Amino acid sequence: MKLFFSAGEASGDVHGASLAREIKKIAPATELIGFGGDLMQNQGVKLVRNYKNYNVMGVVEVLKNIRKIFKLLNDLTEIIRVEQPDLLVLIDYPDFNWRLARRVKKFGVKILSYVPPSAWAWRKGRAKDCAAIADVFIAIFPFELPVYQAAGAKIYFLGNPLVDTVKPSMSKAEARKFFGLTDSDKVILLMPGSRKQEIKLLLPEMLAATKLLCKNFKFFLPVADNVENLIEIGDCDIKLVKSARRYDLMSVADAAIATSGTVVLEAALLNLPCVVLYKMNSLNFLIGKLLVDIKYFSLPNILADEDILPELLQDNVTAERISEELLKILDNRADYVKKLQSACKKLGEAGAAARVAKKILETANEKL
Repeated sequence: MKLFFSAGEASGDVHGASLAREIKKIAPATELIGFGGDLMQNQGVKLVRNYKNYNVMGVVEVLKNIRKIFKLLNDLTEIIRVEQPDLLVLIDYPDFNWRLARRVKKFGVKILSYVPPSAWAWRKGRAKDCAAIADVFIAIFPFELPVYQAAGAKIYFLGNPLVDTVKPSMSKAEARKFFGLTDSDKVILLMPGSRKQEIKLLLPEMLAATKLLCKNFKFFLPVADNVENLIEIGDCDIKLVKSARRYDLMSVADAAIATSGTVVLEAALLNLPCVVLYKMNSLNFLIGKLLVDIKYFSLPNILADEDILPELLQDNVTAERISEELLKILDNRADYVKKLQSACKKLGEAGAAARVAKKILETANEKL
């Protein structure tokens, strides 16, 4: 059996590597080829192209590299035509992957979409477009299923991979010692996101909130290498730590102030309640209000379908509101944690990658 993976960014490389590892456990003779990164290659995927040679961000950079990107699209299309894999596995990366899928559909290659394009909150029409191309879909959130099912797609939810990967590397006692904490220290994390715009719009209010809060808190800010030069904390008493240690830090923290995104769900899995912030420029916000139809914007609240975590949006992102909501969390932390645990149960049991690998092999084998 031959499978072709297409994953054009770092997160997809992580997913692809996990799936490749599990597929090799179930069916060692499976031939794995594709477009991905070093992690996938280390798990036995023969790379026909490495995404690192094509990974560009921003409109200007994409336009500068448009010929290179279209050549990649042409090359992968031809490779798939020649190789005739039993299944093409699209891993996220929608703008590129669905162009590739449209092209190879005519070759009679079966297509499976893992982490399909988000259609539950906006652009719901694309679920129908995607359903006409891919044979099987595997979502990583249960709330993604209805819109695809309504579009006639064969879609499954087999668990979320974060349940397996979000684990601290140290015990709580070891982590407290590593970060120089006493048993009585109260720890607050600041997590302003990894995008320049997020940091610019949200970090100043986060920093201002720390000055309003009680002085006996210990403040930490996990920082990724690619944004370290964007973080300016001035005279605030905040310790910067490498983001590679963030799960250990989350495991001993009492609460966090976080930009909406996957990091809030990671925190929830580690029983860490957050004040969740979201802010964009005014024009984008007005456009978003017209296009997006959701009650909540943080993943734990969406999973639970209730406002477990406080969400501050646009003009409500102020130091005063942040500190007010944070103190509410600290006063009733056990209640927040209990609700987060209930929400996270909806992500499924551990072992999602193994279940997805099994479904991939079943799809490759069966006649659709």
